Amino acid sequence: MVKLTKIYTRTGDEGLTGLSDFSRTRKTDPRIEAYADVDEANSAIGVAVALAHGEFDAETLALLSQIQNDLFDLGADLSNPLNEHYEYEPLRVDAIWIDALEEAIDKYNKQLEKLDSFILPGGSGLAAGLHLARTVVRRAERATWHAIEKYGTDPAKKGNNNGGVSVLAAKYL
Repeated sequence: MVKLTKIYTRTGDEGLTGLSDFSRTRKTDPRIEAYADVDEANSAIGVAVALAHGEFDAETLALLSQIQNDLFDLGADLSNPLNEHYEYEPLRVDAIWIDALEEAIDKYNKQLEKLDSFILPGGSGLAAGLHLARTVVRRAERATWHAIEKYGTDPAKKGNNNGGVSVLAAKYL
C-alpha cells in the first residue's frame, strides 16, 4: 500500500505535474486529463457501491471492486510514458483484463430484458449513481482516446467496457 506523508507537494504550482517515470508535463497534458477522469470514474463507482446498502450480491460487489482496482491500474498505465527500455516493466492494461470484463458484461446482459429505448437515468439513488458512473466512465474513455491519439498507448477499450458494466448494473437495478 502507498503511504503518503503529506497531501501536497507544491511541485505543481507552476502548472506542471509528474508522470510515473518522474518526468514532468503540463497539467493540461491529455494523459493527465485521462487519468484524472479515470480517477473520477473510480470515485463515482465507489459512490454507487456506497449507495447500494445491501442491494448487490457478493459477486456484483466483487466485480465492481475489481473494476475499481482495474481503474487504478488503468490510471497507472496512462501515467507511464511509452519507452523502448524500462528499468521495471510498467503495469499495462492487457487483453486478459478486457476479456474478463467482456465476459462479465455478457453474463449480466443475459439476465436483462431487451431494451426498446434509452433508459432515463434515475429510478433510485443507486441506479442514478450507477448512471452517473457510466457517464464519467464514458468521459474517461474519450479522454483516454485523446491521450492515445497523441502518445500511442492503448487502454481505451478497458474504459469502454467499464462503462458497459455501469450501464448494465444500472439497468439491472
